[in-house]
Amino acid sequence: MNKRPVETIMGIVVVAVAAFFLYFAYTVSDLQVVKGYNVTAHFFFFFGLNVGSDVRINGIKVGTVVAQTLNSDNYEAEVKMSIAPNIKLPVDSTAVIVSDGLVGDKFIKIEPGKDQKLLADGDVLTKTKDFKTLEDMVGEIIFMVTDDGQQDN
Repeated sequence: MNKRPVETIMGIVVVAVAAFFLYFAYTVSDLQVVKGYNVTAHFFFFFGLNVGSDVRINGIKVGTVVAQTLNSDNYEAEVKMSIAPNIKLPVDSTAVIVSDGLVGDKFIKIEPGKDQKLLADGDVLTKTKDFKTLEDMVGEIIFMVTDDGQQDN
């Protein structure tokens, strides 16, 4: 078996270039888990939110969903998020589950509050808004259009 060294070297170059592109795609796609302080939020309904989903402020990724559990006492979903250490959130901030378009991935949108006191590691966001499905929104619109201000007596 007489192999040419050029073929071996080219094979090594191809593997190295492929590894570089995989690394580049991973870093550019922003798939890394944000490591920082942990904050928990409670939701009654959060369809389609997964561990690894983004936490964003004004469209910028500032955190990652790291865990989700069901509270057996009140059946609320507890979502644990890791927020970047350079992002300081006021205690009156609001967490909202939203969708990236009609059929896009779900993520948590943080609406920062105005309070001077800031959230610390392990704190709970008390102001949350549940996710509304497309069916819920269409139903609300139909109800608004068909309701002519009259109530049953």
